[in-house]
Amino acid sequence: MPAHSPIADAGEAIRSAGLRVTDSRRAVVIALDERPHASADEIFQRVVEHLPQTSLQSVYNALAVFVEAGLVRRIEPAGHPGLFELRVSDNHHHLICRSCGAVEDVDCVADDRPCLVPSDSLGYVVDVAEVTFWGQCATCAGSALA
Repeated sequence: MPAHSPIADAGEAIRSAGLRVTDSRRAVVIALDERPHASADEIFQRVVEHLPQTSLQSVYNALAVFVEAGLVRRIEPAGHPGLFELRVSDNHHHLICRSCGAVEDVDCVADDRPCLVPSDSLGYVVDVAEVTFWGQCATCAGSALA
């Protein structure tokens, strides 16, 4: 699995997506860079530490614009709030701990986009597939055995 590579310049990442750079947008990207797989509320809590005047709505707006522009990916694990990440350049999957909620990226084990070929597409033009593996992380599994 590739290591997380931090965003060198949040403003440049936003500009590269064809978007206008604002302080709140920059703060959202920095928060996501520091905490991949964060919910909008978690991102908001990090943003207001640096920009107290930022509203929750402005964080939601920034995330929606970022998802639309392809700068951010939204994942929606069943029974959990939507989570956001900056890793959008590949088709990767997620491991989620049922106990503590930890989320980890995991690479595909086959070709770049192996999950984009369903047994029958029923006329759909598939452009993304989401695979989520559920279980217990090593820490929680170890605690359960103790």
